[in-house]
Amino acid sequence: MLPLDTKATISGHAQPHLLKVAGLEEIANANHPIERMALDLRMIPPHALSSNLIDLPWAGFVTEAGKPIVSGRVSIAMHGDPAIVRPGDVIELDPLRQKVAIRYRRGAKGNVLFTTERCNSFCLMCSQPPRQVQDDWRVEHLCELIELIDRSESSLAISGGEPTLLGAGLRRVIEKCKESLPETQLHVLSNGRLLSNQALTSSFEGLTPRLSWGVPLYGDHYALHDYVVQSEGAFAQTVRGLYALEAAKQRVEVRVVLVKPSFERLRQITRFILRNLSFVEHVALMGIEPVGFAKAHYEALWADPFDYADTLTASTQALSQAGMAVSLYNLPLCTIPKDLWPFAKRSISNWKNDYLESCSACFVKDQCGGFFSWVTPQWTSRAVNPIKEVQCLMH
Repeated sequence: MLPLDTKATISGHAQPHLLKVAGLEEIANANHPIERMALDLRMIPPHALSSNLIDLPWAGFVTEAGKPIVSGRVSIAMHGDPAIVRPGDVIELDPLRQKVAIRYRRGAKGNVLFTTERCNSFCLMCSQPPRQVQDDWRVEHLCELIELIDRSESSLAISGGEPTLLGAGLRRVIEKCKESLPETQLHVLSNGRLLSNQALTSSFEGLTPRLSWGVPLYGDHYALHDYVVQSEGAFAQTVRGLYALEAAKQRVEVRVVLVKPSFERLRQITRFILRNLSFVEHVALMGIEPVGFAKAHYEALWADPFDYADTLTASTQALSQAGMAVSLYNLPLCTIPKDLWPFAKRSISNWKNDYLESCSACFVKDQCGGFFSWVTPQWTSRAVNPIKEVQCLMH
């Protein structure tokens, strides 16, 4: 697990800005302006470090702590694990605090374009508690970041907060992705409420076929959904938003976080999806992330997947048999029936993915999604146990 920021010694006349970290591959490909790249001296063999290379107008140099810096130029010496920053990554310098944030990590699972800290819901289990701050500046920031992301990147999530609070700014971010990353799949994570405004939702029609939306549904009736998101009227807005997405010819995923009240009515939620949202192309049933607001609502939220195995199996099979793609996220293999293993995905982002000490003896650890790094025994299923042999093929 590699963190998304690190302490660093930043010297020279550095300003807070985004830089693409460059090694020999980036030099050869010449996909980005040298003026926006930091040459990673750690990765360049001594015989290749000519004065001609050093004298190019690099935005800076990445060096090892304690090694000589390039006189008069911006130098960034990372502290800690050298692998935190590698060629291909996009970093943001904070010279005042002497820190570096990794805004894009090449090869990582789950790179995210973070749109805003604001949200119009206050979900009981929110892992990113909202802050009502003015952060429209993020639109320009994201457009600059997108220009530095690898064109070969297969997928990006667009998340928050609530991305639709950017209004027209969200379309601009997606347009920038279409321009700079034409082959990249984009997945917007939205609560769907503002998408009930058809003027907003229709603005995405025909924008790019690589765009999809992930929208949560926590109940089959308004009282349950509104309770989980702590916002009166949210269920009606979200359902209207889902229909508006369908009218705008958008690809839609429904997400159900398996908090206790939703787990208890998962069969009914499944029936609601099959009867009323048949246009949905994917359903994700998701284990809870025990951080943020969730920690304050343990009693109301925690449900051991082991106790709901029959419910989870029935819902997963009903969706699959109806021809709807279904996935299980954030659920270790030992906590679910073996019949459901083919639906389980390694869904947790690299930087917050971990395994328990006991997992080292597990026969299927390499196929298992593991745990969130901040999981505690309180949030751990009693079914967690190393699997000693495989009795069901993964596919």
